[in-house]
Order: sequence, then C-alpha cells, then structure tokens
Amino acid sequence: MATLNTAVAENAQSDVLPRRILAVIAGALLVTLGAQASVPVPGTQVPFTLGVPAILIVGGLLGPRLGAASLITYLVAGATGLPVFAPGGVLGVARLFGPTGGYLLAYPLAAALMGLMAKKRTVGFLTAGLILSLFVIHLGGVAQLAVLGGDLGIAARIGSLPFLASDALKLLFAGLVIWRLAPKTNALL
Repeated sequence: MATLNTAVAENAQSDVLPRRILAVIAGALLVTLGAQASVPVPGTQVPFTLGVPAILIVGGLLGPRLGAASLITYLVAGATGLPVFAPGGVLGVARLFGPTGGYLLAYPLAAALMGLMAKKRTVGFLTAGLILSLFVIHLGGVAQLAVLGGDLGIAARIGSLPFLASDALKLLFAGLVIWRLAPKTNALL
C-alpha cells in the first residue's frame, strides 16, 4: 500500500511543474492584455491601463514566487521588444528607463507582496496586500519620474494623483477576483 501511495504522490508532483509553468505564462499574458487596455491621461506620459488589477490578480492567485516569476517573464518579454507593454512609447529595454519604467520594474515586487498577503486568506490581509502592492507600484513609478524630471512633487502630481480614484475601483475588482478564485488556484498549484 505504501508503494501505491508513493506512486500517486510522485505522479501528482510531476503534474505540478507543467501547471506552474503554464500559470506563469498565463499570468504574463493576462498582464499583457491588461496593458493593452490603455487610455492616455492628459498632462502625463503615464496611461490609464488595466495592468494594475491584472498584476494584483496574478500575484494573489499564483502566490509570491509564481506571481513574481510571471511578472519577470512579462518584463523580459517586453525588454526583448515583444509588444507586451501599454501601446505608445519605445519598444524594448529602453521602456524600462523611460517615464513608465519605474512602474514596470515594481511589478514583480508588487505581485510577490500581493501573493504573500493573499496567502493569509483573511479580508484584512487581502485588503492590506492590495493597498501595499498598489503603493509599491506607485512608489516605483513616482520615483523614476522624479529621477527623470528632477521634482518629486511634480512626479507625484502626474504619476500618482490622477490614478487614485480609478485605482480604488481596480483594487475592489482585483480583491473580489482573488477572494473568489484563490482557493481554486492554490489547490492546482
């Protein structure tokens, strides 16, 4: 009987790696789709996209390691010139050094943080994870804008403030999706 249990456990483990690889790729594709839903915002080079809820959902559903791996995959794809980032601007690695680069570079950390907080499976931790992960994204973006423009106040006014109201809706949507689907994805991964 022990041999049968061992064989079943080994077979289940061999199925996990392909599922995890597919999950990482699917997460990168979800963020790509979110980034393509892009609307220019007057007065800033930073567009409104659905990338933020996608990043939070990927982190919340895949967990810290796979969520971060998914966003690193996304960044590598974009750095190589694949059109995964929001439309407009330069393609390739140069995008990471432009006005939206700070946001992009913060994505893996935000996804990992969201994944870590979502694992606790309480409304409080989920809410904190959503807010903190969004803060990480805004912090990265505003920091890079400040470096490029030389003024932190202006960077915050053009890189964070115009997005706060819509981000509240994005957080609500991402939170509902994570709350509903996380138990199912955790069982698969």
